[in-house]
Formats: sequence, C-alpha cells, structure tokens
Amino acid sequence: MGDPKYPRKAWRKPKRPLNYELKMEELKTLGTFGLRTKRELWKAHTELSRVRHQARSLLALRQEIRVEKEPILMKSLARIGLVTGDATLDDVLNLKADDLLSRRLQTIVSNKLGFKTPYQARQAVIHGHIMIGDRKINIPSYTVTVEEENSVHFTPESKIPEMLEKTKKKEPKVEAVTEGTTEATEGPKDKSSSTE
Repeated sequence: MGDPKYPRKAWRKPKRPLNYELKMEELKTLGTFGLRTKRELWKAHTELSRVRHQARSLLALRQEIRVEKEPILMKSLARIGLVTGDATLDDVLNLKADDLLSRRLQTIVSNKLGFKTPYQARQAVIHGHIMIGDRKINIPSYTVTVEEENSVHFTPESKIPEMLEKTKKKEPKVEAVTEGTTEATEGPKDKSSSTE
C-alpha cells in the first residue's frame, strides 16, 4: 500500500499573533479580498516569503551564475502578473501580500464581472459559474496568469449575469422610492408646523 503522505504545511502563522495592529491589518485584508480564513492570508505571506528568499539568494550569487538563474524567476513572476517584463530583483523584494492576493481568481472575477462584493464572487466561483477559456474552475485561490485574465467569463448555463443586470436596474428605482418617501414624510410635518 505504501506509506501515507505527510505534506508540509503551505503556511506559517505570524510570530506574534496577538499583536493588535497586525490583527486589525489582517482583518482589513480579509474583508478587502473576501478571504474565508486567516489561513488563506498566511499562505500568501508564506508564498511571498519564499519568492523573496529566492531573490535574496540570487543577489548573493556571483554575476555569471546570477545572469543564468535570474531570468527564470523573473519570467515565472511576470507570467502570473506580479512583476513587469523589465523588473529587477529589487522589485521582487518590494512585493506585498496584496499584490499576490490580487492575482487570485476570486479577486479578478470580483473586479471584472461586476459583483458588488468579493464574497459574491467567491460564491460564484465555488458553485461553478466561472470559466477560464474552456475550463470550469471552482477554486477561488487559483492564480490567474496574464494570458488567462482576458478569458475569464461566466459559464453558458449560468443565470448570474441576468441577476446582476436586474439588480443594477433596480438600484436607481430604490433610490427614487426612498427620496419619494422622505418627501412624503416631510410634507405633513410642514403642514403641522404651519397650523401651529
């Protein structure tokens, strides 16, 4: 049968988890990108530290070896849209977790397809309403490459685009109704003040 697999953790917890400023920053990031748990944020931090470690180790190498190995790292990062084509290792060291989180499928769907919140986009991805090219992808943390970004769309059988259009059409009517009700409530007040 073989031994069971014990994969390594893909994330590391912060050294000081009870730091108030860190907790508030993490909560803000969770809300901005619609993450389910802090573990998803910690995975991004861990992946980013791995990339930074590679960049620092390349900076420590001799120039001849560095010229061979540096393009490999830069090409892989440019492919997923973290850096531009003419970026340097200093740009890699300046990367933040937000840069990595903005390349998630959930975030790109939220920005591109007109969802109100990233949580709605996450639900659409999980329930299989999103396709990249010909593939249906239901993993919110999927890292979208630059080439795939333009081919993100709804599945043909999805009814979410119709629902989004209906909510957009209803929004101005709701505002008009609320304005009308405020005017209607203000009317009797003016009459009562005039009778006094």
